[in-house]
Amino acid sequence: PYYVDTNQSLFLQASLHSSDQNLMVFVDTCVTSPDPSDFRTVNYELITRGCIKDPTYSSYYSPRGSVARFAFKAFSFVQRHPSVYLKCELVVCRYLDFSSRCYQGCAGRFKRNTGS
Repeated sequence: PYYVDTNQSLFLQASLHSSDQNLMVFVDTCVTSPDPSDFRTVNYELITRGCIKDPTYSSYYSPRGSVARFAFKAFSFVQRHPSVYLKCELVVCRYLDFSSRCYQGCAGRFKRNTGS
């Protein structure tokens, strides 16, 4: 566990460890929950499909594509939930592959075909 005060900035870093120097990492989705085994019932989205949902979320420059850096301000759900758990989904792509998910940024909603 990592203990912080409410509204304190949390700085995080995700690193890809690979011998392939042409890979990069992208933070796609980060969700918080008061329950470490259930991120659906009660949750709060920080970033979803590359779209920032929380106004305190920020991404930071990294000199290496294999490292993603980001931050958000600590919060609590309600008084009966003393802990907040974080689950993030990262995407690994080829460096400079501009058609990859890593270079798309915010990928809003999928469009459905309404058909006839």
